[in-house]
Amino acid sequence: VQLVESGGGSVQSGGSLTLSCATSGYTDRDYCMGWFRQAPGKEREGVAIIDNYGSSSYADSAKGRFTISRDNAKNTLDLQMNSLKPDDTAMYYCAAGFSLNGCSGSWGAVFDGMDYWGRGTLVTISS
Repeated sequence: VQLVESGGGSVQSGGSLTLSCATSGYTDRDYCMGWFRQAPGKEREGVAIIDNYGSSSYADSAKGRFTISRDNAKNTLDLQMNSLKPDDTAMYYCAAGFSLNGCSGSWGAVFDGMDYWGRGTLVTISS
């Protein structure tokens, strides 16, 4: 299984970016997929997750600003990010974890359940 992120870049505060993740190497749809991020000097944290039925959850920091979407036919995962803030500056990672129960449990459980990770795409927001 391979996950390849794209779409990162540098924008000013208030701007928008769309991250994309191209996946390959599996046909089973029973995966919880998500976006995580890691800022310099901080631990990796969850941003948004979505199951194969389209049910999604967001971290409090992302609610109302970010939208996660998934196209099972194209094997892609996107993250639309609006109203970006300097605090959103981080390396963003796409991840996938096999699950028959969707994206259930705490963020910690979801994180531990991720089996595959991309290499990340850098997002930098200037004030």
